[in-house]
Amino acid sequence: MMQSVLAVTAVILALAAGGAILRIARGPSLLDRVLATDVLLAVLGAALCIDMAVNRHLNNLMLVVAISIIGFVGSVTVARFVADRREQPHES
Repeated sequence: MMQSVLAVTAVILALAAGGAILRIARGPSLLDRVLATDVLLAVLGAALCIDMAVNRHLNNLMLVVAISIIGFVGSVTVARFVADRREQPHES
């Protein structure tokens, strides 16, 4: 039973990672690429959590926390950068 659940979650995470990588490659905007990168980091964190649950260990817990913080801080930073660029008046 555990092996079938592991196989299903691996397929789902692989499809999600493939979709995120495709969105990173295609774009069309910077915000799309940043969001796709955030999704890819979430997929990586989910894969690490599944590995910890299946093998009954906590070896990757700090890595999951670090990936989550990096994803959050990166997304907020880019969102603020884009918001600041949109608020500035265009000088011609």
